[in-house]
Order: sequence, then structure tokens, then C-alpha cells
Amino acid sequence: MTDTGATYVSGQTDLYAALRLVAAQGAKLPELMAALDSGDSLAQETAQRLRSVDQGLLEAVMRRGRGLAATQAESTVRPFLAACRPASLFAPDPAQAKTTALLTAGQRPDMPAFSDRAFDAWFQAQNVDYGLGAYGEKRSVYQTAQFADAASPERRTVHTGIDIFAPAMTPVFAPLAGVVKYLTYNADPLDYGHTLILQHEADGVPFYSLYGHLAHSLPQLLGVGAKVQAGQHIADLGDWHENGGWAAHIHFQIMTDMLDQKGGNFYGVGHESLWDVWREICIDPNLVLRIPPEKFMV
Repeated sequence: MTDTGATYVSGQTDLYAALRLVAAQGAKLPELMAALDSGDSLAQETAQRLRSVDQGLLEAVMRRGRGLAATQAESTVRPFLAACRPASLFAPDPAQAKTTALLTAGQRPDMPAFSDRAFDAWFQAQNVDYGLGAYGEKRSVYQTAQFADAASPERRTVHTGIDIFAPAMTPVFAPLAGVVKYLTYNADPLDYGHTLILQHEADGVPFYSLYGHLAHSLPQLLGVGAKVQAGQHIADLGDWHENGGWAAHIHFQIMTDMLDQKGGNFYGVGHESLWDVWREICIDPNLVLRIPPEKFMV
């Protein structure tokens, strides 16, 4: 095994941390993988573990290890969104409407879980237009195997989007002009159900927005490749049976890179230990929504 960082990485429990370290010493992913493949059985097993993970995420981790932004687009997309004039995702605009913060770390001890059907009656009793789920919040609900991978024992638990709760079939409007990149039904329990991903451009640089937990009306409203105008009705909020098994809400997310996700899905939570990476892949969607920060506080 040649000295490409493979000797250190081989057999490590947390391969993300190992990749970050060897990248700081100049290691590159293709050479590292080749060296692991030519090594002993432990090295080859490590290569298999790395290959089972999104390769774009591995590259993003190594970019951060070298002191770069996790994605090339991040430095262009962030100021573009800060300067744009987006349309509202809902009417009325949650930035001005009556809302309540739906934090999950014990701040609302009487609140049922978002995946508990008792949530509907509880939320209706709050007498608000919208409930708000925070970006960057660590959530205990994401503990099943679908939030794990072979590169480390750490589950992905930190929320990479903003949730907005409202009744099923509430209309959703495009905040930005774009093109329909994916229109998918992600059927796994606690997944997105009906999902829309739009592609946008920031000064010629592509970036993406994701709308998860939508209704069956989605394919009737849009098709892949369709152009979307800001303010256009693009979807409706889905009910329990069609949105992954959640109370009616939208998961809204901005991605500066799709990594290697090509099936119409994308990670809605990231690893806490890699939050400096994830927050550049999935930048704060409040750059678009512009909801006052105090509305996310209890």
C-alpha cells in the first residue's frame, strides 16, 4: 500500500474524520481508493465501506479537510440568495403570519412527535397559521438504519432544511424561478413521500431547492423539465398516507451541490460531527424564506 493516507485510513471506525485528517496532509480520494484496493483485506474492506457512501459527500469532507468550502458553488450561491427577491412559499407569508416554533429537544413537552397522529389535534389547538421546524436542529427521531451509513457509527441527526407545518393540501408556491430537475415519490417510512427538486442558477452556477412531503397533486401540476416561475403554484402539502408518514408540512431545503444523488432524493439531515460540511452543502434556507429568527424560538 503506497503512502497516500491509506495506511492511516484503513480500519478506522470513523472514516469521515480519517478522510478529513489525511486530506489536510494532501491526500486525494482517487489515489486513496486505489491504494486501499491494492492493500490487505482490512484495507479492501475499508475501500468497500467508502464506496458504499455518497462519493460527493466524501469529496466535500476532504475539501473541508484541505481548508476549502465543502462545495465550489457555495461562495456564489450564498450572496446570490442574500441579494435576490424571492416570492413567498405560502400565502400568507410565514414571515408575517401567526406562527409557533416546533422545537423537539424538550422545549414543548406536551407536543406529540411529528410522526405521531396525535400531533394533528395538538397543532390545531395552537391556533396559528404555521408551525416552524428549525434548520440546524439536532433531532432524536432520526435513529433508524436509513439515517446511518458504513463510513461511521454516527447517525445523521441534524436537520438540513426548514419545516413549515400547515393543513394538508395547503398550496405551495415557488420562491425562485427554475426548472424541474426531479419529481419523485420516495416511499420509505419517514422519507419525503412526494418530492420536488428544482434547479436554479446563481450567476451561471447551478444550485437546487427541495420540497418534501407533498400531495398526490404534484405530478398533475408539474413535469420533469418544466420551467417554473417565482410565485407559481407548484405543489400542495401531503397528508399522512402520502408524505412519508408525517403530520402535514413541507421540508424546504437549498442544496449548493447534489453530490451523487441522482434518484430524486437528497439528505434531509446531516452528521453533527460534519455540520461544517453539511451547512455548506445545504445552506440555511432562511436566506430564501426570510422568517424572523425569533419565530424559531420558544
